[in-house]
Amino acid sequence: MSRSSRWWTIRNLAKLFLSGAFPVDFTSFWFGDQMCSLTFTLENLYFFSCVYANYFPKISAWVTCSTSRNWGIHYCIAILPYLMRLVQCVRRYRDTSFLGNLLNAGKYGSGMVSLLCYHYWVYSGTPRQGSSFVFFCFTESLSSLYACAWDLIVDWSLFRSHTHYPLLRPDLIYTSQIASYYFAIITNILVRFIWVIYIPPGGISFILRSVIAGLLELLRRAQWNFYRLESEHLGNMDQYRVTREVPLPYTLEYLPDLSDDDDDDGAM
Repeated sequence: MSRSSRWWTIRNLAKLFLSGAFPVDFTSFWFGDQMCSLTFTLENLYFFSCVYANYFPKISAWVTCSTSRNWGIHYCIAILPYLMRLVQCVRRYRDTSFLGNLLNAGKYGSGMVSLLCYHYWVYSGTPRQGSSFVFFCFTESLSSLYACAWDLIVDWSLFRSHTHYPLLRPDLIYTSQIASYYFAIITNILVRFIWVIYIPPGGISFILRSVIAGLLELLRRAQWNFYRLESEHLGNMDQYRVTREVPLPYTLEYLPDLSDDDDDDGAM
């Protein structure tokens, strides 16, 4: 990464941590959405810091640093991206008065609530029939449905009417890869509901399940980026923010040929 690229990344990350202090542009909320897919990595920063600072290489570190008394710290670190995006949405609503920004803020608020129920259920050690497990499933279901609807309808601008391809939009960029749109819809929904991997008892360890869920979320976000940027580009074209030529407000039915006049002028 070049020096200018590093500086650009650091500057935008700093703006992300100061969400609400600056007007929100596309780069700012795009960075925030990327961070939302890194919650597994972020919440484990405390765990690894605890291990290396106090217990490494003792095997007891794997138990001590992840005991129930630390679940609050894990949760507070995990929700930071969601909190920053929520603040950005509120700031955009203040600047634009567009109600959709508050609806977007609700999506991140539901994610914070579902993470709270998840962490409380995991670190309290309650069985899969307890009340905390019921709240975990309920809040995760609502959050996943909310996020899926927003991904497909708002972020990707799909499910439009009067389209050549069902469930898509009238304008497409990847016209040679139509099947990839349907593949993206299906996989996005499946990974949004990846939390069900924690429900079956027995089998692979809980840590391994978390690693699998985190990796699949990274792949989902990489896929999401393609169609989100496509939708943003098409939206800019519709509003003539990105275009090569702007249509005139009238039609030119007759355009005289001036070539003869130019020749006459040259001869004189």
